[in-house]
Amino acid sequence: MRIVMIGSGYVGLVSGACFADFGHDVVCVDKDEGKIAKLRAGGIPIYEPGLDDLVARNVAAGRLSFTTELAGPVAEADVVFIGVGTPSRRGDGHADLSYVYAAAREIGAAIQGFTVVVTKSTVPVGTGDEVERIIAEVNPTAEFAVASNPEFLREGAAIEDFKRPDRIVVGIEDERARAPMEEVYRPLFLNRSPVLFTARRTSELIKYAANAFLAMKITFINEIADLCEKVGADVKDVSRGIGLDNRIGSKFLHAGPGYGGSCFPKDTLALVKTAQDYEAPIRLIETTVAVNDTRKRAMARKVIAALGGDVRGKSIALLGLTFKPNTDDMRDSPALAIVQVLEDAGATVRAYDPEGMEAARALMPNITYTDSAYAAAEGACAVVIATEWDAFRALDLKRLDRIMAQPVLVDLRNIYRPKAVEAAGFTYCGVGRPGHAKPASASQAAPAEAMAD
Repeated sequence: MRIVMIGSGYVGLVSGACFADFGHDVVCVDKDEGKIAKLRAGGIPIYEPGLDDLVARNVAAGRLSFTTELAGPVAEADVVFIGVGTPSRRGDGHADLSYVYAAAREIGAAIQGFTVVVTKSTVPVGTGDEVERIIAEVNPTAEFAVASNPEFLREGAAIEDFKRPDRIVVGIEDERARAPMEEVYRPLFLNRSPVLFTARRTSELIKYAANAFLAMKITFINEIADLCEKVGADVKDVSRGIGLDNRIGSKFLHAGPGYGGSCFPKDTLALVKTAQDYEAPIRLIETTVAVNDTRKRAMARKVIAALGGDVRGKSIALLGLTFKPNTDDMRDSPALAIVQVLEDAGATVRAYDPEGMEAARALMPNITYTDSAYAAAEGACAVVIATEWDAFRALDLKRLDRIMAQPVLVDLRNIYRPKAVEAAGFTYCGVGRPGHAKPASASQAAPAEAMAD
C-alpha cells in the first residue's frame, strides 16, 4: 500500500514508521522544514524507545521517506492519514482542529483517483463529517472516503502498542473504505489483534471515552490516597485489593501527583466541552478535570509540609520532570505546577531528568538543571521524586544523606519502602501511605507496616 502520513510528530512518526515496518511504502509529510531536515539526516525529533532504530531501518530499506511537499505523495497514495496536532484551543478548551482542516483542504486539492482519507489525530465527534465536506468542496469530482482510526499509543511504549494492540478501531460510512483499511492492517490481522469496524462518529467517541475513563481511574485512586492518609490506610494495598478484581483491573491505579502529557488533559477537556455543546454534560469527567488540576499544586504543598511548612531559602532537589518515564514530553507535567508553587514559596529548585531537561528549560528557566540525581541533591533539604524513572528506583540513600542538608525524601510515586528509607535515617513522605497523617483517633488507626513495592 502507498501511505501518506500528514504530520511527523509523536503520532504521525510512530505510526508511519510502524506501517513502513509492515512493508508499506510510507511518506511522512510535515510543514516544519527543520523537523524534516533532521529526520532526513537520521535524527529523531522526539524521544521514544526504539524509534530511532525503527526509522533508520525502514529508511535504509526504502520504505520510509520524509518531505515538506504534500501534493505529489497524496496524488499517488492509496490511503492518506491525518496525524497532526489537536491541542486545546485557547479560551474555551475545545480541540483546535485548524491543522486537521488545513490538511483536509490540501488533500482535496491533491487527490487523484480513489483515496481513503483517515483521521488518526484525536478529534471530537463529527470531525470526519467536516473533513469530508471540506474535501468535497475543494474538489467536487474527487473520489474518496473518509474514515476514523484513532491511535491508542502510550508514550514510552508506543511501538509495542502499535504492533501488538489491544484493539484496532476503524470508523467508516462508505464501505469502499473497508478493504483498503483491512489491507493497511493486514499484518496485525495475522496476529489476531481485535479489529472493530464501526460508524465513524462512534469511532471518534471511542477514543475520547477511553482516555476519559483512564483519567478518571487515576483521579479516583488519587482521591482514595488522600483518604488513606487521613485514616491510616495504605493506598498501595487498597490498589492491590481492588485491582485483583478483574472487573476493575490493576492498571492506572497508582496514586501520584496527577495525570499530564499530550492526551489526557486535552482529551478530557475536549470531551467535557463536546458534551456541554450537545447538552449532555458528563459530570464525572468535569470533576476529574477539576480534581486533577488542583492535585498538582497540592503535591507541592505536601513537599512544603514535609519541611515543616516553610521552604523559604531552602534548596529542593526535583527528580523527574516529564509527565511519565521513557519520554521527553513536558506537556501538562505535574512538575510544572510543583516548581511554580515551590518557587512562589521562596524555595530554590535543582532538577534532573534523564530525557526531559531540554524541553523543560524553555518552560522553567529559573531552576538549576544538573547532570545527575546526586548533583541535584547536593545541599538540598529534600529530594522529591516526581517521575518514576528507573534511574531513581535504587538511589544510594547513604550517599544522599552525606550530601544533603536535611535527609527528607518526598516520594510522589511511592516507589520506595517507607521503612527502608526511614532505616537509612530519612524522613519519608509518600502519597496515601500510613504514618504521614494522624488518624482521626488512636482507636481507629491500624498499625503501619512497610509495603514491598
